[in-house]
Amino acid sequence: MAAGRVRRPWRYGLLLGAYALFLLLGAGVLVALEGAPEEALRRDLRAARARFLHDHRACLAAPQLERLLERLLVASGYGVSGLGNVSGDELWEFTSALFFTASVLTTTGYGHMVPLSAGGKIFCVLYSLLGIPMTLLLLGCLLHHLLPFVSYRPVHYIHSRWGYSRNRVALAHAAGLGLATLGLFILIPAVCFWALEGNWNFLESVYFCFISLSTIGLGDYVPKGSSKPALHELYELSVTCYLLVGLLAMLLTLETAYRLQEVRAFLHFFAPAGDSSQEDEDHVEILARDQFALATISPVSSPDRPTERGPT
Repeated sequence: MAAGRVRRPWRYGLLLGAYALFLLLGAGVLVALEGAPEEALRRDLRAARARFLHDHRACLAAPQLERLLERLLVASGYGVSGLGNVSGDELWEFTSALFFTASVLTTTGYGHMVPLSAGGKIFCVLYSLLGIPMTLLLLGCLLHHLLPFVSYRPVHYIHSRWGYSRNRVALAHAAGLGLATLGLFILIPAVCFWALEGNWNFLESVYFCFISLSTIGLGDYVPKGSSKPALHELYELSVTCYLLVGLLAMLLTLETAYRLQEVRAFLHFFAPAGDSSQEDEDHVEILARDQFALATISPVSSPDRPTERGPT
């Protein structure tokens, strides 16, 4: 036990060091990949600005152009575009507000639209304080009720029916569930977004689906859909439903993977030394699985089976 307690801090250091290296690796790769395109875009913008000022030097000065661009950037930060006729692209109609609400409560937060008024900002803060815990509670209840049907019962049925190893069945089931989630909630929706969003390619559509369902929500890609009001509202409502259902599917897949023996063993490697809570949790989980198996198998009485008798 003493040796285990000595080894635990070394394991924590290993975990922290690996995570720090992972962060540094991500930052380094992004710098290498994005630095040159950013500089090229910056040069193009400077050249375009210089050409525009040169072509309109008789009626437009550089300070005037800077003020106009600053106003456009500020408006863009609130989700309001200053390009062309955007009278039919109101942000705060009902379905857009519903899409914004869903993105806030799921902590996706695209940032493509934000409250303009002080009252809207205050309401958003108070609404999120209440709504985010309610969303987590709802997702937790749904996971509690759906996980036996999605995870436990298929694994138990295959294990008891054909006698395969439970660990191997669980691993194959988790892999199959992950592929199903990838296909149904990433690839197929990506094809739909690719077809409906005129300026998205397939990679950008896959990127949007993953960024959304992982609740990262960078906001660089946000669905626009049809310019017709009725179709646009239906499209936004469909995307809202996709976001909620897809998030639940991702959580079911992750929870199924988390319960794999290999994953639990890896997590147990970094568990606090001398802490019996992990062992108790595993013991309770085994008992719960046994009770679940007994509850799902109908008892069959056999006339040939001897009856136990107590001492007389």
